[in-house]
Amino acid sequence: MSRPSDAIHPIPAYAHAPILLLIIGFLMLQPLSTDLYLASLPSLATVFAVPASTVQLTLSLFVAGFGGAQLAIGPLSDRYGRRPVLLAGLSLYVVASLLCAAAPGIQLLIVARFLQALGCCSAIIIARAIVRDAYAPADSARVIARASSWLSLAPLLGPILGSYLQVGFGWRAAFVVHSILGLCLLAAVVMRLPETNAHKDPRATEMAGLVENFKLVLGAREFWANALPGALSYGSIFAFISGSSLVLIRVLNVPTEWFGYCFAFAVSGYLAGTIACRRLLPKFGQTATQRIGGTLSLTAGALFLMAVGFGALHWTLVVGAMFLTMFAHGISFPVAQSGSVTPFPRQAGTAAGLMGALTMSVAFLVGTAVGASFDGTLYPLAIIVCVLGATIFVSVRLIGATHAEVAP
Repeated sequence: MSRPSDAIHPIPAYAHAPILLLIIGFLMLQPLSTDLYLASLPSLATVFAVPASTVQLTLSLFVAGFGGAQLAIGPLSDRYGRRPVLLAGLSLYVVASLLCAAAPGIQLLIVARFLQALGCCSAIIIARAIVRDAYAPADSARVIARASSWLSLAPLLGPILGSYLQVGFGWRAAFVVHSILGLCLLAAVVMRLPETNAHKDPRATEMAGLVENFKLVLGAREFWANALPGALSYGSIFAFISGSSLVLIRVLNVPTEWFGYCFAFAVSGYLAGTIACRRLLPKFGQTATQRIGGTLSLTAGALFLMAVGFGALHWTLVVGAMFLTMFAHGISFPVAQSGSVTPFPRQAGTAAGLMGALTMSVAFLVGTAVGASFDGTLYPLAIIVCVLGATIFVSVRLIGATHAEVAP
């Protein structure tokens, strides 16, 4: 079994560009786009006089737009390059964020969030594709794990900032911050990002080329061995992202200003998981690391449901279950992101888009289920997380059992 090299080195063409820093910034945009306004979800239901299920659409349709757009953004970046697609996407993100901040009603907010997702997903897809462009295949999983360690600062600090923004300025403030972040990334791309796609595919956006590339990626077992467990793992943490504020604030009466700290502690599990992933990969390889993450996901979900079944009703239970689930995700997801793209050097954008679309489809279903099943208790959330944990474990064992290691 081959193992990733000890050092991470970008290929010479990008040696003087801040590729890793830009990748971190791009990846941070997605969690900040969701986590920064989580503390405002209960307030939105009150302000607009709508049920929780309607407010959940600001999350669910975000992930729906995010997932669907990736099917187009990936091939576009394979055809025209990473840089122009990213510039267009970030520009849309800034405009949509300003629309969110100015929305007079829940309907426009939902539509603006959908548009915001279209712009946001360009940053995530391009980040994954750039990793494949700029780093050796044997290093890509460790590059993403390293970026993910820094990325965890976004969901770690985002909810804390969002809680204080909600208490001090109201729900619109989070979207103003989104627009500022988008502008900063847009400026960084203009000034510092080189074009990393050295193998543009002129047929990537033609129907025949799309079908050919989709068939190539979707027909590869290596893709499903990574993408499916990764998507399910993201679904498990999205259950908490979409449901934790309702459960903690409305059911367990955690003060709004303290919600961010609860969420941040849980997200520290993700940071710990990415660090563990970086240690596990060179020692055990990708397949074993992925299996460890899947086993931990099952354990976290089962313990959460058992505790709720025994009548445990305390905020520490929810935060503890979130921590364990995030820890498992931190181990699994870097492997999934790298492994689903690495086998396809000329279709990196397409593979990244398909992986992202699958991930967001799962998140959409999970977010919708969390909002529709909310009944003022912990049972729906616990059941959903437990089922997802079991599904992750099974998918890793059945599909990931022949997970191919990438030779350096």
